[in-house]
Amino acid sequence: MAIRRDIHAHPEIGFEETRTSAIVADLLETWGITVHRGVGGTGVVGELRGNHNSNKRIGLRADMDALPILETTGLPYASTVPGKMHACGHDGHTTMLLGAARYLAETRNFAGTAVFVFQPAEEGLGGARAMIKDNLFTRFPCDEIYGLHNSPNGKPGRIAVFPGLLVAVHRPR
Repeated sequence: MAIRRDIHAHPEIGFEETRTSAIVADLLETWGITVHRGVGGTGVVGELRGNHNSNKRIGLRADMDALPILETTGLPYASTVPGKMHACGHDGHTTMLLGAARYLAETRNFAGTAVFVFQPAEEGLGGARAMIKDNLFTRFPCDEIYGLHNSPNGKPGRIAVFPGLLVAVHRPR
C-alpha cells in the first residue's frame, strides 16, 4: 500500500513518468528481474524466467500515467503536484503489477517467461503505440498478454473476466 500511496502522491502525466518508471525499474531490479528502461519513452519492461521449462512467454501489462486534474480529496496521500492526479487508478494498476512481479520473482513457480509491461501515456497520448513503435513485441515477444482495469462501479471484492478485447478502441488510420 505504501508504494501505491507514494505513486498517488506524486502523479506524472503521459510521457512524464520518469519518477514512477524509476521506482518501477529499481524495484524490479531488486527482485532479480531483468529490466529494460525507456521503452517507448518512459515505459519499463521486465523479464523473468520461471523454474519450469517452457518457451511460452506471457505478458502482464499496467499503465502508469496520471491525469491533468486537480485533486480535492483531502486524503493524507493526495497529490502533491497541483493539477495532476491519479484519478483513473493507474497508481493501483502499477502497484498490482509490481505485486505480481514480486511474487513471481520470489517463487519462480511457473513455466516459461513472464514479461512485465509498464506502459506510459495510456490516457489518450499513445503510450502503447510508442512502445510498439519501439519494437515492444519484437524485443519482448509474448504468446499472450493480459491487463486489467479497476472499476469504481463494481461491487467490492468481485472480479469480472471477459474473453477477447474489452475497452479497446480500434481507430483506422
